[in-house]
Amino acid sequence: MERVQEHEECLVQTQMYWVERPVYNEEFLQGQLHKKEKTPQPLSQKIAHSCRCSSKKAKSHLYSFLPILKWLPRYPVKAYLLGDIVSGISTGVMQLPQGLAYALLAAVPPVFGLYSSFYPVFLYTFFGTSRHISIGTFAVISLMIGGVAVREAPDEMFNIMESNSTNSTDLLENYKARDAMRVKVAVAVTLLSGMIQLSLGLLRFGFVAIYLTEPLVRGFTTAAAVHVFTSQLKYLLGIKTKRYSGALSVLYSLIAVFSNITKTNIATLVVGLTCIVLLLSGKEINDRFKKKLPVPIPMEIIVVIIATGVSAGMNLSNTYEVDIVGDIPKGLLAPKVPDINLIPAVFVDALAIAIVGFSMAVSMAKIFALKHGYTIDGNQELIALGICNSAGSFFQTFSITCSMSRSLVQESTGGKTQIAGTLSSIMVLLVIVAIGYLFEPLPQTVLAAIVMVNLKGMFKQFGDITHFWRTSKIELAIWIVAFVASVLLGLDYGLLTAVAFAMITVIYRTQSPQYRILGQIPNTDIYCDVEEYEEVKEYPGIKIFQANASLYFANSELYASALKKKTGVDPCAVLATKKKAQKRHAKELKQTNEHRKKAVLKLTNDMETSVKHEVINDELPLNGKSADVNAQGTSPDELEHFMEPVTNVHCIILDLTPVNFVDSVGAKMLKSVIKEYEEVGVFVCIASCSGPVMDDLTRLNFFEKSTTRDLLFHSVHDAVLSCQLKVGSVPQTASDLFVSTSESHMEN
Repeated sequence: MERVQEHEECLVQTQMYWVERPVYNEEFLQGQLHKKEKTPQPLSQKIAHSCRCSSKKAKSHLYSFLPILKWLPRYPVKAYLLGDIVSGISTGVMQLPQGLAYALLAAVPPVFGLYSSFYPVFLYTFFGTSRHISIGTFAVISLMIGGVAVREAPDEMFNIMESNSTNSTDLLENYKARDAMRVKVAVAVTLLSGMIQLSLGLLRFGFVAIYLTEPLVRGFTTAAAVHVFTSQLKYLLGIKTKRYSGALSVLYSLIAVFSNITKTNIATLVVGLTCIVLLLSGKEINDRFKKKLPVPIPMEIIVVIIATGVSAGMNLSNTYEVDIVGDIPKGLLAPKVPDINLIPAVFVDALAIAIVGFSMAVSMAKIFALKHGYTIDGNQELIALGICNSAGSFFQTFSITCSMSRSLVQESTGGKTQIAGTLSSIMVLLVIVAIGYLFEPLPQTVLAAIVMVNLKGMFKQFGDITHFWRTSKIELAIWIVAFVASVLLGLDYGLLTAVAFAMITVIYRTQSPQYRILGQIPNTDIYCDVEEYEEVKEYPGIKIFQANASLYFANSELYASALKKKTGVDPCAVLATKKKAQKRHAKELKQTNEHRKKAVLKLTNDMETSVKHEVINDELPLNGKSADVNAQGTSPDELEHFMEPVTNVHCIILDLTPVNFVDSVGAKMLKSVIKEYEEVGVFVCIASCSGPVMDDLTRLNFFEKSTTRDLLFHSVHDAVLSCQLKVGSVPQTASDLFVSTSESHMEN
């Protein structure tokens, strides 16, 4: 009993709080609050302030530009060094075969894949902010580079025809000239993409990656996997066909391969399939026993070493005409300025490569940063990638980014910092300067097998279709458009198409928001959708309308239409009904007067010779009721008595809580709505405006003439209380007392 009494006393105290609580509308708040005075700073002062330098500011900028200066002096040698060494070796043995393999995708000789696995990886150690990602060659970027190189330096330019058996000296010279030209194109694209990334980073444009949403990136990379797999079929089968790029390149490549399927080199196919089986077995073992294995089995380098030895021992190149890697120059190339004359022809491709490369790197970096509890700087990542690509282009590298498979290995084998990346790059350097020539007998089909097996994770992304079907149809549409467009139009135009479609979905969502009528949760000041919860109740005569989108030119008319539909009050229809009723009433009054004039007067003589006028049909029936013969016009009371009420809604509250901004069209729509409903006797007010929305309305001169700030309320509940006061509502229950300022409150 005591607990019940305590609960009742608490409830009464809470109820009295709401009874005595004032109504907070905008006019009240304007009288109570005073804005802080802010003196606008001239542009010259802003520029001078930004250019002002101090020792602290210079140190901060230096640490930001070279993050290694911040973490290397604090490097815990005993705790981190062993893990970084193991991780660096494990990553390095993956970096080597993948560098050779992805060079084929980039349409350049394999040794340039080794260059791209050394210079950028080493530079990222100094400028990158992620501790765990592995920078280097990546299938998607390599394929995009190869598409540009093939387009700008096709086989026809060098008189190279499709053939499966030729060893002429002239043809070899043509191959060398073609490869040299493709290297120039790849290097030019790399320089330009690096400059774009560096510029975006310096201009603090790291946010551009947000426009590549996860469904878009996953659909795009799945399409890239299809392109990569198709491009490697000819190496797996030992068929010499033309490499295609651009729209429908996948289809053309498949047609070329299957039209020459009878020319398959059996020895090449056997070697390639054997390597695929070994690589898949190794991946399965690593996945199944990853908790028991101290480090993953480096199956790729094992396969490369075995295949190289078998190829050299059996002389597969001469005996079975198996295509091999060929010449790998010993040592590093001298720096060389890229051919800038090619830049205009590859600008669009470089822009796409720059954005995709940054998106891949920053997404993986964020995953590892979240897992290990540190932060990355998106702008600095852009700068780091820009420096890696632009500086590396002078040493004949092609564009790089983060590799997902190598990053997972680098992190899972105990890597703590980019010291692991540095060690992996040093391993690649040793191969370049010392033992690179040993891999010359390596069959190209082995590299194709490595590329194909590494696509396994990307092909698993087809499972996204069922996931997005259950969670979001719009994200599923983005995934499908990104995939189909990238497969059919090529990776560059497919990416642009996917980004454009993703933007359209944003517009669609704002044009087609969810419209709700809100009601109150009993005994609270919380308002929810009346169609979603059974306990939520509406106030009689009050409609609370909410739309979860901003108000601008694209959805203003839809907002007004939804308001009329949801509230059940259409001012135009109400006015039309009233006018129709008035016309009908006026017509019937006219008919009454005509009947009165035609009435027959009967004269009767009485004893005093007086005349008495008697009106026949003293009362004429009108719509089943008696019409007053003395009525000379239509009084408001008579009209109200004649007409049935059109609506019982007297107040509409527009909840703008989800609204982020309002443009001029949206503001005009709100004023029009308020005016239209006012004409039919319905009061419209606005609740829960955010600060930016208030600034928009003020700047658009919304509060002038009939529209004043007393229409705005701090919350929906304040607006409800005000509406109840306007119509003089009297609460009948305890819950009404809890949420309204009643007549008893006014008496107090």
